Order: sequence, then C-alpha cells, then structure tokens
Amino acid sequence: MKLLFLGDVVGSEGTAFVKDKLWRIKKERGVDITVINGENSAPGNGITPASYNELIRLGADVVTTGNHCFRRREAAGLFEKEEFLLRPVNFPEGVEGKGYTVLDLGMARVAVVNLMGTVYMDSLDNPFTAIDKVLAQIDTPNIFVDLHAEATAEKKALGFYLDGRVTGVFGTHTHVQTADETILPGGTAYITDVGMAGPESSVLGIEPELAIYKMKTRCPVTFKVSSSPCFMNAVLVTFNERNGRAEAIERLIIR
Repeated sequence: MKLLFLGDVVGSEGTAFVKDKLWRIKKERGVDITVINGENSAPGNGITPASYNELIRLGADVVTTGNHCFRRREAAGLFEKEEFLLRPVNFPEGVEGKGYTVLDLGMARVAVVNLMGTVYMDSLDNPFTAIDKVLAQIDTPNIFVDLHAEATAEKKALGFYLDGRVTGVFGTHTHVQTADETILPGGTAYITDVGMAGPESSVLGIEPELAIYKMKTRCPVTFKVSSSPCFMNAVLVTFNERNGRAEAIERLIIR
C-alpha cells in the first residue's frame, strides 16, 4: 500500500495549491491513504472548521496538527466532533479531541498518531512515555506518526525509539524539508521534516521582509503570507500492510 503525507499547509494559498496538485499525484502514484498536517491551513494561522473541511474535500483521509491546534476560537469543539482530525496525543488528560485514529480500509487497518516534541516547544507530557501508552492501545501493525517538533535531535531520537514499532515517523513544524529520508534498520520510514505546502520564496510561508523586521527589531508585526508562487513538500511511503514494515520512502517537491 502507499501513504502520502503532506507537510504543514500554509493558509489559503497553500490550500489552493494542494487543491490544484493533489488529485493528480494521488492518481499517478496510486496513493491509498493521504494524511495532511493542517495546523496552519486557516488564514492567519491555526485551523478552523472551514479549512479542515476543505482539506478533507481535497482528499485528506486524516488531518493532523501541532502547537497551533487550538489557536482559533472557531475551532472550539471541532476536535471533539471530527473523527479524523487529530491534536497531539501528549496533551494533558481532559483536553478536547484525540491524538490518534484508525482507518479501516477493508484490506487493512491503518493508524495515524499525532505526537508533539517538547524541546523548545510547549511543555506537554513526555512524548516517549506518551507514545508507549498509545502503541499499547493500537491493534494494527500499520502505524504512522506525525512528530510535530522543533529540535532535530529529539526527532531523530524518537525515530530510532520507534524503529520497528511503527511504519513511519514524519517530522513536521519547521516548514523546511530535510534531505534525510530513509528506512531505519527496523523497517520504519523516517524523515526529520516533511516541509510545507505554501509560498516557496518566503520565511516559513511569510513575507520575508516581515519576518526580518520581527527578528531584527523584536517589535510586534502582523505576518502576511507571501505572494510568491507556491510549492508542496510531501513524502510517499510504500509499505507492507501485512506486517507494517515500510519498503520505500520518496521525498517529493511539487512546484
């Protein structure tokens, strides 16, 4: 089987680009499952019912998020309502929503887990112990993890920690695609960061001059999504659905 994972979609611009390109990629590559990180899909950051529904309409089977999952008031109750919208599983007990879901495809069941790192990030529950608890509850060998984290060392450590226990570990959050896609020794597909879908000539999707002003002066500024042409970063994983082992991982850049 083949799973396509798209990095952070940035704003309506990134969403429009995904709309234009995703259907062809799925058709040409024979994609069975599509997972999209949508935590920046709403205009102005975060995710809203409208941006979530648009990603589902465009072909996402599961939408993952990260540290911006609860940024928008419009999203209140959304994570409780939608079965295939995830927030990081290591949020404290009592927070709305869930951190993993299982897709029943008939021929196979595929789990998607949303996990967040804690190095240079919010102080959530320990991701190592949190993922152990989750894996004990999942009864399929086909498990994919969106690891939303800042520090590359934490991502690498979690990748090796989960090697042989899950099918794929995909880093998100930095919006910069890394060139280290690999199949780890235990059969787990791994990449430190998938990247993003949004304006390519930008600072993480934002107009460069605004990001420069913020960093140079430390003064508040209203960010604006860059008007430059968009691109889309993704990974395509081929895996054996009988044993959950990844057979290949391909890094994609669509312009």
